[in-house]
Amino acid sequence: MSRARWAAVPLAAICLAVSGTGGASGDPYPSFPPDQNQLPQLPTEPQLYDMLPIPVPAEDPWYNDPADLNSFAPGQIIRSRTVQTRLLGLPFPVHTEQFLYRSNDVHDNPIATATSVIVPGIPWSGSPRPVVSFQEAIDSTDSACNPSYTLQTGTMKEAALAVYWLAQGFAINVPDFDGKFNTFNTYDEGKMVLDSLRAMKNSSLGLTDSGIALYGYSGGGSGSIRAAELRETYAPDIRLLGTAVGGFPADLRTQARYAIARQPGLEGTSNFTMWLGFAALSREFPDLFDAKEMLTPEGQALVADMQSRCVYTIAAAGVYRPISEYFLPGRSLETEPGVMELLAEQSIGHHIPDSPIFWWHGIWDELIPASAVLPTVNDYWNRGADMRFYTMPLPEHLVNAVAGWPPAVAWTSAVLRGLPPGPRFKADIPLPN
Repeated sequence: MSRARWAAVPLAAICLAVSGTGGASGDPYPSFPPDQNQLPQLPTEPQLYDMLPIPVPAEDPWYNDPADLNSFAPGQIIRSRTVQTRLLGLPFPVHTEQFLYRSNDVHDNPIATATSVIVPGIPWSGSPRPVVSFQEAIDSTDSACNPSYTLQTGTMKEAALAVYWLAQGFAINVPDFDGKFNTFNTYDEGKMVLDSLRAMKNSSLGLTDSGIALYGYSGGGSGSIRAAELRETYAPDIRLLGTAVGGFPADLRTQARYAIARQPGLEGTSNFTMWLGFAALSREFPDLFDAKEMLTPEGQALVADMQSRCVYTIAAAGVYRPISEYFLPGRSLETEPGVMELLAEQSIGHHIPDSPIFWWHGIWDELIPASAVLPTVNDYWNRGADMRFYTMPLPEHLVNAVAGWPPAVAWTSAVLRGLPPGPRFKADIPLPN
């Protein structure tokens, strides 16, 4: 089927066509114990995207690294282009430029990744147009899941949230902050966010002197808070006015211990986060997260299957499937040399942000327990962070995302307009003893 004719094909027909092509390549998909998730192997999102007229990043030469990547400075633009932003598949009336720029990975090697800068047609006068850097919860293992691509196809899952900032006349920066290789929960996320803002400042969009606020929930919160922590030392040229975040794991050791184990009820859905974490971390740290050395053949097949998926099908495959039951005898994250040390090294809290923070977390979040968050909150507070924190007395991860978003929009909008961020407070519900 030609890409030009895709619009005439119903989505259901595309899904049926792809489901008949089989799953991801690699080992045969294992059968699972009767007390675990019984979903069969699902088609990957990139298989669906491959039927659209816009080439996926892996097939688009615009994303290719230049031969002299090392000669570019962090945040320097490699190339740019104008694209059409779509919301739910429909063209959205904004101007969008994309920039491929140089950043650094967790090992300080040069990498190239992309950001999309969206400017509304609403005039702005009296000051440089403010910018919200919107870090989506990418939480995926394939570059086709990154917002530089999904903004063009109209499938960016959080795109509708940006409308309320755009309607005020703010510009929106949306970086691929997990890079082309989609790593996860490491400090290079913060570098890629900050370097995307440098690229935006280096562009001809007139945003060089703009005040900036960061926003992100869940995986997007991880990238945002890491950028806030690193700004002072890594990118002091970025004028950061505030950061609004929620729903992310601060202590990766506590999160890993929670997510690898069998959990009752809704909490069992958290199991998918460790499959995602293992698959992603194996890219940055292959010697530590080696499926062949640590997991059974069934576990290896699962990790292999999750190497090219977006968050939806990773979640579908990983819920109610504890990775702890796929370790080889005598192997575990706790006993594997260097693993817990690495998770501690990549946990939040090594730096205290030098700009205001607005932070919330659901006390009954089933994916990310409060025990993986509140100790870091207390540490931030005791070390003098300019922080406003509250625990949301609501269940379920996405419910807390929706409930916390309006206050985050109000707060970021206020600081971007020059209002004070408000007094520090820590309105947390203490953990049970």
